[in-house]
Amino acid sequence: MVYICSTFILSATIKPNPTSDSSKKQQVEEMFDNISGRYDFLNHFLSLGIDYSWRKRVRRMIAKSGAKTILDVATGTADLAIELSKIPHTQITGIDISRGMLDKGDIKLEKLKLTNRILLQQADSENLPFGNDSFDAMTVSFGVRNFENLKAGMTDMCRVLKPGGILAVLEFSKPTNPVFSGLYWFYFKYILPPLGKLVSKDATAYTYLPQSVAAFPEGQNFVKIAKESGFSDVTFKPLTFGVCTLYRCVK
Repeated sequence: MVYICSTFILSATIKPNPTSDSSKKQQVEEMFDNISGRYDFLNHFLSLGIDYSWRKRVRRMIAKSGAKTILDVATGTADLAIELSKIPHTQITGIDISRGMLDKGDIKLEKLKLTNRILLQQADSENLPFGNDSFDAMTVSFGVRNFENLKAGMTDMCRVLKPGGILAVLEFSKPTNPVFSGLYWFYFKYILPPLGKLVSKDATAYTYLPQSVAAFPEGQNFVKIAKESGFSDVTFKPLTFGVCTLYRCVK
């Protein structure tokens, strides 16, 4: 387990399988393909259902901006895209590197009759297949931590966002309260990995999760990277005792 205090390790150095020679991007794609069948269950179960309220916070932030065209990066099985569809008169595009996750998302969209509102496509989050100034708003939910090159991904998201548009980033963070932080890391280190492995049948995914969270440049470090990537105004708010953080990045 890697614990970070005043300094941080760039998240690109943390890979799902450190013994493999393949790139982080390749490993992340394979990992999510492997766990796609049980991802939704594990996501809700292991977060104790709190993830629903986090996505609502993102939806309310985007709704206030008046955005009509939205890009959801690292959309996974489209949970956040589906939440965003509750904003009237919006068109949403969701992209993800994992075909397995997108296939599960497409099934959900068919059942919810949302295929006319949400389009899912496979794409690289660090090399988006869209023109400059294409979207009113963008979102990333627990995805930037998995970027191979965080600054490259943030820069490309800024490129395809319209001037004045906002990017909402929801990402895990490290609680600062000593008592809660101890419980949090005990859960992340000793409870979550074996449970995740048991249900998903993937030996690396839920060991990688706490390691990548520990290494992620959160708070002011993330603000610095976002501003260096082209965003003019970046603010953030910790949620649920600092378990995750919601960032608001304005182009």
